Amino acid sequence: MRVRVLVVEDERKLAQVLASALQAEHYDVVIAPTGEDGFYRANAEAFDLVLLDLMLPGRNGLEILHTLRSRHVQTPVLILTARDGVDDRVRGLDLGADDYLVKPFALPELLARIRALLRRGRASDILRFKVADLEIDLVTRRATRAGGTLDLTVREFELLEYLFRHQGHVVSREMLAREVWKEPRRATPLDNVIDVQITRLRKKVDAEGARRLIHTVRGVGFMLREGEP
Repeated sequence: MRVRVLVVEDERKLAQVLASALQAEHYDVVIAPTGEDGFYRANAEAFDLVLLDLMLPGRNGLEILHTLRSRHVQTPVLILTARDGVDDRVRGLDLGADDYLVKPFALPELLARIRALLRRGRASDILRFKVADLEIDLVTRRATRAGGTLDLTVREFELLEYLFRHQGHVVSREMLAREVWKEPRRATPLDNVIDVQITRLRKKVDAEGARRLIHTVRGVGFMLREGEP
């Protein structure tokens, strides 16, 4: 349930560098090495952001962008290209690109632009969740309770995000194994592992004296909500 980024880039080394940098920021990354593959994935799958090269084998980036926007796909698109002419930038922006970065570029600048696009490109209630005084921000990967930052591991944050996305509804251990651990066919159930992680998360979220927000529904699973389920 992390932020998903589609990288449409035919330069293999650059694509791998981008993927590594994005994964280090805890984004899920899908690489499409051709225009056709990128176009198919952008239409068939849900992404929070597309990094789109212009010079691609098959279908070029501007064609992809034009078709996506004509089909009302509103996913934010950041163009990455070696073309630095004003006309190219204007055309890309006129076709619906949200930002434009000329190669070579510095990774910190790219990451900053991505964060900015994610903040404005999707509704804030999708990238930021709140229940009572507990909040999480999916762009900064930050969780707070009563204004104080929670020191969560990557797995704990993923668990909390999943609970937020199903706020007010019970999530089973099977759902967590499938969606958070990505192991739906594991021979040995993950129940004990999940219970341990939930316990650790609850100790941080529902610290002593705080109103309980993470509830166990006996025999069913877990629920995030304000007040008893």
